[in-house]
Amino acid sequence: MTASATAADVPLVQNGSFLTLHYRLAGPAGDVINTFDDKPATLSVGTGELSPALEARLIGLPEGARTTIELAAGEAFGERNPDMQQWVAKKLLAELGDPHEEYRLGDVVQFPTPDGMGKYAGVVLQVRDDGAVRFDFNHPLAGVPVTFEIQIIGVL
Repeated sequence: MTASATAADVPLVQNGSFLTLHYRLAGPAGDVINTFDDKPATLSVGTGELSPALEARLIGLPEGARTTIELAAGEAFGERNPDMQQWVAKKLLAELGDPHEEYRLGDVVQFPTPDGMGKYAGVVLQVRDDGAVRFDFNHPLAGVPVTFEIQIIGVL
């Protein structure tokens, strides 16, 4: 802010704002994403790029703000849903990817969305002798507390 600028001149985050920011997203096991040592990120508020709970806490923050937001378990990415753990047959896995792929516990596997326009991921939980694989399609941070540290560089 220049000497002639006033607090009223500082843009505030609002629904529809386009943000340039550094952020660190962490769960109980540590950092998941951290842009502070790299290029800043850009995103639009209100377009679903962030969880609604996180976006609600960004609204009203001024350009230049640096803060840490603590979100309770399940607040950022929902609760873990046991229905999101599903078996996928070997035949379907072969159709969607490499038919000779060897799946191991903990592998993250990308799947195409039904419309073919996007992707989603599942984590391998179990592999049966017949080649079927049980995946967890929950967000990795579902059901856990999340820390979101931000520095808002610009608000448009």
